[in-house]
Amino acid sequence: MDPLEAFDRVLAALHQAALDDAHWAATAALIEEVCGATGNVLTVSEGSGDDLRVRFYQHFYRGEPRDDLTRLYLEVYFPHDEAPPRVVERPAGQLIHAPDLYTERELKTSFAYNEGWRRTHNQNGLITRLEGLEGLRIVWALNDPVDSGGWKSAQLRLIESLLPHVRQFVRVRQSLARADALSAGLTGLLDNSQIGVVHLDRGGRVLAANAPALDILRRGEGLSDRDGALHASVPADDGRLQRLLKRALPEFGSATPPAGGSLRIQRPRLRSRLELHVHPVEAGQADFGGRRVAALVLVVDPESRPRIDPVRLSMLLGLSPSEGVVSALLAEGRPVREIAAAAGFKESYVRWLLKQVYKKQGVSGQVALVQRVLTAYAFPRR
Repeated sequence: MDPLEAFDRVLAALHQAALDDAHWAATAALIEEVCGATGNVLTVSEGSGDDLRVRFYQHFYRGEPRDDLTRLYLEVYFPHDEAPPRVVERPAGQLIHAPDLYTERELKTSFAYNEGWRRTHNQNGLITRLEGLEGLRIVWALNDPVDSGGWKSAQLRLIESLLPHVRQFVRVRQSLARADALSAGLTGLLDNSQIGVVHLDRGGRVLAANAPALDILRRGEGLSDRDGALHASVPADDGRLQRLLKRALPEFGSATPPAGGSLRIQRPRLRSRLELHVHPVEAGQADFGGRRVAALVLVVDPESRPRIDPVRLSMLLGLSPSEGVVSALLAEGRPVREIAAAAGFKESYVRWLLKQVYKKQGVSGQVALVQRVLTAYAFPRR
């Protein structure tokens, strides 16, 4: 397959998968095919050193999701693995050959590398760290190459060109998860009340916006729809926004594929900044020049987090008062540091409380707990 054609196919697949999780398995399989890898692993973590915590981990092998390999690594090998803290220390976007994360002695003695990485097909893989939202770290790994001769220069160039787009895919999914809108779809997002959503046509004109986005645009604090197009209030921010929109909405017939991106823009009257995620939308069918949704803009306002009553939540989920407080603050989108400050707890105690809640609710991490909280909280009052 021609490298440019391969890149365009993967980019289009990532755009679909970002808005619909049903496309992720096929996208992962396509990535393996065009990159010549036997599988790939996507991880999201926070913290560093001995306090490194995995928030999401998904392993695909030969185009199939492998929950067994995910459990095997996380339960058996991750607690003993020398590599994860070292990945965090490497520069973002740097491709790392898996053996380079271990010392010469560890390559012979490491339990995780010699047994765990062999069983999960990653002893000769490639790993890179990417920056996620709110201090989260994205780690993307491509498993051992299909070719026994190792990685070729053309493969490495293709993989490096995909890195910013994989990062953007995860950032969009993270933003949708915070708004409990992972399965909403393009049209359904307009009904979401927790995140601003704007639909743009191919010319960058606003086609539709939901209530949170309309409220932000009406106030004009940081973002407006002047003359039917999106503009940032601060000139420097507006220049960056227009360049980003131009990349997401290339002119018809352009050889350059559309690409998404993120930025934060200032609000002159407020200290917090708006967070924008611009995401191209692939055309489902020929439009013959008609106006259709060609790009999606997610607008995250840190001043408009959902408010959850910890007392009611404790009653719904059978939690202690302290567990209810930390679970409610987590579901409002607050990191552990903010939860500790707001509740008057130590960060270590917050993490301990969350672990107790995980056990009670039968979930495996913060993302699953937030989904459980938002789902339970949506039940009608008795």
